[in-house]
Amino acid sequence: MGEWHPDVLGDGFEQQTLPLGEDAEGEVVATVVRARPHPGARLFGELRDTDVLYVHGWSDYFFQTRLARFFSDRGARFHALDLRKYGRSLRPGQSPGYVASLDVYDADIQAALDAMGTKREGRRLLLLGHSTGGLTLTLWAARHPGVADGLVLNSPWLELQLGPLGRQALAPLVNARARVDPLGTHPVVDLGFYTRAQRDVGALPESPEGWRPSQGFPTHPGWLAAIIAGHARVASGVDVGCPALVLLSARSTVAPRWSDAMRASDSVLVVDDIARAATRIARTVTITRIDGALHDVFLSAPPARDAAYAALEDGLRALR
Repeated sequence: MGEWHPDVLGDGFEQQTLPLGEDAEGEVVATVVRARPHPGARLFGELRDTDVLYVHGWSDYFFQTRLARFFSDRGARFHALDLRKYGRSLRPGQSPGYVASLDVYDADIQAALDAMGTKREGRRLLLLGHSTGGLTLTLWAARHPGVADGLVLNSPWLELQLGPLGRQALAPLVNARARVDPLGTHPVVDLGFYTRAQRDVGALPESPEGWRPSQGFPTHPGWLAAIIAGHARVASGVDVGCPALVLLSARSTVAPRWSDAMRASDSVLVVDDIARAATRIARTVTITRIDGALHDVFLSAPPARDAAYAALEDGLRALR
């Protein structure tokens, strides 16, 4: 077992580095963060037999302390994973967030589960993923049936913004370029509107340099091909082997210019397409649409944020 050390989030949070070998860019690690129980936590709460593993989205890392406290207040052991080449796990000279297959993350997730000791101790496992992390955990759970006892997805990136037909048309072009130039450059498509919306509603703390750029990480053909392959798998139908709760904004505002509506909607994904795709991931799927929510429903303006936590509370009862 590795050692736990103080985390950048301060009191109540610790981290452990998870070695994953090397690749063409050098040392590869993931990082698991755990929330320590605090004096007000209900150690014998309704989730006292549950471990939670959170996985972040694209161009992101774990910093959602209120989300951690939500679970620890109910007796759960909360953990979050900064995947390889993200946040705490990003090393100098690495291409941020880059993988050529989402299956690579099997090693990151397994290392986190080993550090958590969940199944070794006979505890329930609840997976919680945001955006790309939601896609990653959906595919992981489908490849590892019977491991997770519940899946919570916060605006999961289950379909490309172009929709199924656009994805199918784009896939051959992306795959061809990925074969010859996997780390080639793409035009910048993130105009920083989502970051602006989060800051405007007071939901975004300062991040360490390079961990969460306002316009996202550069994207590459190899990575986009991996994402599109993941979307295709979801579209064909998968089974995560457990009940799933999907939380989404009530509406999208995906546009090339800033709009005040972006402070109360998802400015990243087309949520109607995500809702449709979510019906293909499990036998039991609960989809809750939250009025006024941003792409991260838990980082929305206070009324929508409170509604998101209320929906999570209700949804967890169904997952039990």
